Amino acid sequence: MRQTPDFPFYNGQPTSISGLGWLLLIASTGLAFYLLTGPVLTVLPGLLAAYSAAILFAGLPLLALHLVSKGHGTAVFHRYGVKSLGISLGFAILTICASFAVAFVLSRVFTFTANPSGDALAGTDGWGLAIFLSRTFFQLIGEEVVTILPLLAVLWFCVQKLNLSKGLALTIAVIVSTAWFAAMHLPTYDWNYLQCFGIIGTARLVLTAAYLLTRNLWVSAGAHIINDWSIFIFTFVGSHAPIEA
Repeated sequence: MRQTPDFPFYNGQPTSISGLGWLLLIASTGLAFYLLTGPVLTVLPGLLAAYSAAILFAGLPLLALHLVSKGHGTAVFHRYGVKSLGISLGFAILTICASFAVAFVLSRVFTFTANPSGDALAGTDGWGLAIFLSRTFFQLIGEEVVTILPLLAVLWFCVQKLNLSKGLALTIAVIVSTAWFAAMHLPTYDWNYLQCFGIIGTARLVLTAAYLLTRNLWVSAGAHIINDWSIFIFTFVGSHAPIEA
């Protein structure tokens, strides 16, 4: 039976990353998020700016990881086959169910803020949907990268610097990375804290569980893409459905 590999880097395997290296890695995730959401790339033509921002969002932290890990950046990825795709699909379904369950409960006490992508999808055609999905493919991989890398950084810090047990360190790492992921969505949802930390935070916990189970960032990225694309396609189809008289 194939053994699940351990988490990389926190214990010096497959290589050690220095404290400065981890700081640079965390800084790269912040810079990647700024490039995705900030005005820097808006000087480029619209479609080029959108694709550049999405690709840099995923690529910049991975490049930083490659540099600080002395070429071992692929340690966060493993082979992705049919079984891995099935696991991604299962976690995507679980993510949808969990987030909808929390949304149903919270809808009793507060009002949600709509995702702006809903209006964009309602106003586009099939070709526009294809462009939107292809762009978000890179962005959603980036969302996994900028969540899992901080998780590994906190895991390293708690084990190596605070001498905590691996289990406690991992718990803290999951909490911190989940909070970071939820906070990244605050501008998108008009700073609706309960929605971001309640609903999106719940979805994040399930997606992180996909990585914790497999130690394979491709699996959690696959689950994330399936989850979000399902919502995007459902929104597109619903907004373009014929209206009965």
